Amino acid sequence: MEVLPLLLVLSVWWSRTWDLANADSIIHIGAIFDESAKKDDEVFRTAVGDLNQNEEILQTEKITFSVTFVDGSNPFQAVQEACELMNQGILALVSSIGCTSAGSLQSLADAMHIPHLFIQRSTAGTPRSGCGLTRSNRNDDYTLSVRPPVYLNDVILRVVTEYAWQKFIIFYDSEYDIRGIQEFLDKVSQQGMDVALQKVENNINKMITTLFDTLRIEELNRYRDTLRRAILVMNPATAKSFITEVVETNLVAFDCHWIIINEEINDVDVQELVRRSIGRLTIIRQTFPVPQNISQRCFRGNHRISSTLCDPKDPFAQNMEISNLYIYDTVLLLANAFHKKLEDRKWHSMASLSCIRKNSKPWQGGRSMLETIKKGGVSGLTGELEFGENGGNPNVHFEILGTNYGEELGRGIRKLGCWNPVTGLNGSLTDKKLENNMRGVVLRVVTVLEEPFVMVSENVLGKPKKYQGFSIDVLDALSNYLGFNYEIYVAPDHKYGSPQEDGTWNGLVGELVFKRADIGISALTITPDRENVVDFTTRYMDYSVGVLLRRAEKTVDMFACLAPFDLSLWACIAGTVLLVGLLVYLLNWLNPPRLQMGSMTSTTLYNSMWFVYGSFVQQGGEVPYTTLATRMMMGAWWLFALIVISSYTANLAAFLTITRIESSIQSLQDLSKQTDIPYGTVLDSAVYEHVRMKGMNPFERDSMYSQMWRMINRSNGSENNVLESQAGIQKVKYGNYAFVWDAAVLEYVAINDPDCSFYTIGNTVADRGYGIALQHGSPYRDVFSQRILELQQNGDMDILKHKWWPKNGQCDLYSSVDTKQKGGALDIKSFAGVFCILAAGIVLSCFIAMLETWWNKRKGSRVPSKEAPSLQNETTTSERRNAWPLRPCLKLGSNTWRSQASTHGLHQSSQLGGPLDDP
Repeated sequence: MEVLPLLLVLSVWWSRTWDLANADSIIHIGAIFDESAKKDDEVFRTAVGDLNQNEEILQTEKITFSVTFVDGSNPFQAVQEACELMNQGILALVSSIGCTSAGSLQSLADAMHIPHLFIQRSTAGTPRSGCGLTRSNRNDDYTLSVRPPVYLNDVILRVVTEYAWQKFIIFYDSEYDIRGIQEFLDKVSQQGMDVALQKVENNINKMITTLFDTLRIEELNRYRDTLRRAILVMNPATAKSFITEVVETNLVAFDCHWIIINEEINDVDVQELVRRSIGRLTIIRQTFPVPQNISQRCFRGNHRISSTLCDPKDPFAQNMEISNLYIYDTVLLLANAFHKKLEDRKWHSMASLSCIRKNSKPWQGGRSMLETIKKGGVSGLTGELEFGENGGNPNVHFEILGTNYGEELGRGIRKLGCWNPVTGLNGSLTDKKLENNMRGVVLRVVTVLEEPFVMVSENVLGKPKKYQGFSIDVLDALSNYLGFNYEIYVAPDHKYGSPQEDGTWNGLVGELVFKRADIGISALTITPDRENVVDFTTRYMDYSVGVLLRRAEKTVDMFACLAPFDLSLWACIAGTVLLVGLLVYLLNWLNPPRLQMGSMTSTTLYNSMWFVYGSFVQQGGEVPYTTLATRMMMGAWWLFALIVISSYTANLAAFLTITRIESSIQSLQDLSKQTDIPYGTVLDSAVYEHVRMKGMNPFERDSMYSQMWRMINRSNGSENNVLESQAGIQKVKYGNYAFVWDAAVLEYVAINDPDCSFYTIGNTVADRGYGIALQHGSPYRDVFSQRILELQQNGDMDILKHKWWPKNGQCDLYSSVDTKQKGGALDIKSFAGVFCILAAGIVLSCFIAMLETWWNKRKGSRVPSKEAPSLQNETTTSERRNAWPLRPCLKLGSNTWRSQASTHGLHQSSQLGGPLDDP
């Protein structure tokens, strides 16, 4: 433990001794390295030694240097050491440290005008995160970033998109700054990908053991499913240990696919990672161009590189880090810049700078030296090293390596493609676990009968049953494409499956859990509980909860003609007829009208009533009333009659052609708010559990589910629930009941009911879907999901849906009444009340006629002797009535008025049947 500090002291002492020995040199550079960067120091010294031996670059001049080591997490120490280097007089400062101290050195270099070449270094080979150096003023920015920007976010996003991953987990080690992939997480979240994060502790064995101790079997199976797709952002040593642990503990299967991304992965690491892993492995690392001519590998132009650095077979070269390569190229770049300054004879002598004093002045030749470095460029171990306008190195290339799926260890690896920020991805990445050839494979399929998903089409004694339905059509489409065959049977208990008290599962899911079937298909919804124990393909149809109700029966109303007006309104109209008739009679009695000659109409109460009724029903008649008051009364009455009759006619047409909707249940909210119609579902089904979870969740904002759960859970669920869906459908048809079930199943029932006696309501939001269930860890899941997506994309899935759910069915799914007669001819039932009123009028008139006849005969039989005098009186009366108008009116004024009044009195006497006397 005491050897490392001793070596550090000796190294610093040797460096300072080297500085004193070369104090007469005009080329002096300073270097600050992290305490853990021993190889950076070795490569830096090797680079200076190689350049001092090359007389073509610096001719007779030699490079001298000063090296110091600092704690990368201590910015104050880094600044202090940099000040001491500047005090010695340096032309440039080279640093290989982390981001913590880089910002402090940047500020110091900007203040003192010392070119600062920064090489970002990560701890223990962990992937880099962006430092985020501020570059507000380019004229005062003296820091140049030798290493290219961190492009891990862009590379991962491109690769994951190419693989079409939708759900995966990211593992990162304790040394990695997770903020480095925040941009990637934001983008995948916007694209709807499901991403989980987990930190890998230093003690990986303890971490895995804790998982097995704390997770239940269902949770552990779900965790295994998460590990199928994973991204490892960690140093190679941690990645090797982690892969070894998860493989040995059977947390991953041969169908898994992992991506390891790190710039610091060498060839030895690649071979070791492939050897320890199973399934498919993709490795993303930074790569550098290598000369094709082997003899030229150690030559870069007129410079020869030490063989320990350029020979791939050299152990030192094999274990070099990327920062070591950039260190060498940085020294080579500075040497070329110094050479150019010497050629141009624009050399600025070094000055001893003091950055502690307040009146310290920056180096006058700093700007010129910086511009020479930025304009220069070299070809070194990392390829082309040059700087852009922003002071960064734009040249970076990533290599994408990969293996195929397999269980054997030590599989071969090949290059899949490459990526750079200019051209993007160059290559094709494929993620196919199985070929589209499953010929000879026979799968055992378990199902549950549910219209229209799975139904028995043929059941011949002694032969296997044949099935049909939407799910069977989907299964046949997969079979025809992939080439497999299948044997199908119905679950013994005819249930989809639910967890039991002992932790086991029954039904269709239980058949898969106990490995008695390979796949399960029916109207099976994808739920979290089921995903804990079995695998599901991607959904092939959306799922939503619906309600099946019986249509309201169309009632026959014989008096539909009276429906436009309420009974109280009819009573008001009848009273108004009587009242207006009485008023007309009184107005004429108080101010008798002048009748025209020959008029036979009298102003009796009976005639007034009859006239008012006739005008109300728009039958007209003679108008004998000539007084102004009566005319105003009748004008108002005719206007009232016009409005009433017009309103009645319009409403009568609507009532006779459009049937009113009697049911008030048009949504799940309406169903939950009422208690007149009981409703329920299949006991212990997915719908039952869905309503229970929603209804008992105290954080659920919508109270609809809590109200539904109270109705469904009456008597512990035994009152309103059924044991199977067919029982619920029959209960709706023959009773007062609403059945809550899968909307797709209920729509099929409503469409194909011969009496069109059902209608459905439902939730338009599809929060789940129907999927094909497979055994946990099945190798067929991904290939089935891929084919289902293809069926959906090319429209074949829609064709299968329209086969079982046609758009133009014989029944209306969403109308609560029978709509087949809408817009047709009116039937006799609609006018039965009118005929009844007519018949009642005929019968009443006949009865009155018989009563009048009987009365006249009885009256005539009682007074037979008075018949002649009566006739004589009538004759006399008639003569005198005709004689009055012929008498000349010799006197005018009051005499004329009296004559008219007498005549009026005579007329009234005649009408009342009294004696006719002379005035």
